[in-house]
Amino acid sequence: MAQQNHDLTARTAGEVLGAYLRAQATAFLRGLRLHEESRADAVEGTEAARTLRGAARRISGSLATYRPVTESAWADGLRTELVWLSATLADEHAYGARLTRLLDALHRLSGSPELPAPRGSGSVGGSLTVGSARAAALLERQLTLARTRAHSATLQALGSARFHAVADAVAVLASEVPLDPIAAAGRTSDVLVPLAAQTESRLAVALAGLPLVRASHPYNADALIDDSHQDAPWHSVRRLLRVHRYAQEALGADVARLAAAGEALDRHRDAAEAAAASATAARTPRIAPATAYALGVLHADQRHEVEASRFAFQQIWGRAVVPT
Repeated sequence: MAQQNHDLTARTAGEVLGAYLRAQATAFLRGLRLHEESRADAVEGTEAARTLRGAARRISGSLATYRPVTESAWADGLRTELVWLSATLADEHAYGARLTRLLDALHRLSGSPELPAPRGSGSVGGSLTVGSARAAALLERQLTLARTRAHSATLQALGSARFHAVADAVAVLASEVPLDPIAAAGRTSDVLVPLAAQTESRLAVALAGLPLVRASHPYNADALIDDSHQDAPWHSVRRLLRVHRYAQEALGADVARLAAAGEALDRHRDAAEAAAASATAARTPRIAPATAYALGVLHADQRHEVEASRFAFQQIWGRAVVPT
């Protein structure tokens, strides 16, 4: 910590922020190169897209947090484009991961290593097992269609002039960061640290609105209620925590615990969205009662995962130390 404090005092804001942004721009370009080289490899393509998304989020988050240190017009324009790109790239992965999560849960809940064939007989036992195959088939149809549309949107985006303009801007950023000359010349401790503290303050306000005392009990059942209004504050904390973590990364702080807390909230979001997908599937007209039953059990299972994720976050956050 003493070494970090010395570095923050000795280095200018422009040196610290510039080094971080250049590193993230380089990571973005590396992800882009991997994506172009892995068109025939789904696994490598997924990893390349993850690298692109991560770098885009870090650059856009840092440009928002440390906007006064940059040329604001440039920072605002690039941040808007990176948010668009990150959201576009995220959709395809999200639908695929959601389908995998729900099918795995159906396998587990049905008590069978493999789901019966959709047209299999009811002799395999139990209403849940009977309905699981049809529920799986229904989810696969709905989420595969959504994923296919997202994939097409991704391909269209990556081939657009808009994306190429973003890539060109990031390529420039990898070698030269447009900075405000006065703010960038200030000491990091005087310029960047107070700006990073603002992200912590916004996070603290959002955290104050969460029922963390109730979340400290693993079976309080609050999260079992399928209510988007109830989930929304947790999703907001997740986004604010991510921006705060990136702000601390730029300062060279240890963010391991912040990352662990963020992972718990990622699981919370995934479970909430999976529960919503199962509820949407259950509203499909004219589905069999056994299918609706299986989807209802699946929905409850994912809401239990929401509750477990909130409990995990509270346990981690109770130990988290946020260095500023």
